[in-house]
Amino acid sequence: MNPSEFDSLADAMMERIARAVEESGADCDCEPKDAGVLELEFADGSRIVVNRHSAAREIWVAARSGGYHFRWNGSGWVDTRGGGELLAALSKLVSEQSNRAVVLR
Repeated sequence: MNPSEFDSLADAMMERIARAVEESGADCDCEPKDAGVLELEFADGSRIVVNRHSAAREIWVAARSGGYHFRWNGSGWVDTRGGGELLAALSKLVSEQSNRAVVLR
């Protein structure tokens, strides 16, 4: 995958994540930051940061429980260690940090 293909796929996913968070009713603020960064801020002051990492061609997630890297496998963004899908992982992380069941689609 070349850099422009990665940027296009990653940007589309970042937009999808922002839309999914807003539609989920999660108790957090979702703010796009500079160049491919989303910041989710929760009532308790904790954050989840989602950013595209162009050099590695991955989407990185930093949450209270740790850091996660997701790579495009041709059909979706998959965790490089556990093999889980990005939106499923974010659903779990947002649920943990908001103390409320959240499903991102």
